[in-house]
Amino acid sequence: MPYTPMPLQLNTARLTLRPWSESDVDAHRVLVAERGGGMPSIEDNRRMIEDQRAASALTGIALLPVIRRDVGDFIGYCGLTVGRASVDEPEIAYELYRRVHGQGYATEAASAVLDAAIATGRKRLWSTVRPWNAPSFRVLEKLGFQRDHVSTEDSGELVWLTRSLP
Repeated sequence: MPYTPMPLQLNTARLTLRPWSESDVDAHRVLVAERGGGMPSIEDNRRMIEDQRAASALTGIALLPVIRRDVGDFIGYCGLTVGRASVDEPEIAYELYRRVHGQGYATEAASAVLDAAIATGRKRLWSTVRPWNAPSFRVLEKLGFQRDHVSTEDSGELVWLTRSLP
């Protein structure tokens, strides 16, 4: 692997990003259900988390649960993934419970992940965002991402943003 593996534990002033555990399964199911597609089964959700772990072992990058340090609760995930991009130029991704939106958690978590990405030796990150997702655009703009192009999938348009890394 030409890159240093991403650390699997990141700490910020208010948050800890750490590896997935069994205790995250139920909380992650609720987060996935917030998307509007119904509640995934425990088995399906465990498989999603296992797939994440397996992908991380292969790629050296990971999506990590985001935990509030003061309360100790799971509020979402943030990290790097191959996604629609590549191992060399991965996507930064995050998804947090709606009830914690607007408190700066996504920016704080994504900023820690951005620093981790730089430490792996990568030179560029991508992010894909649905056109209606104004809060995600704001987070990415704060982190120095710029719009690159728009693509269309079966599920609709995607705006691609990118950022070069030092």
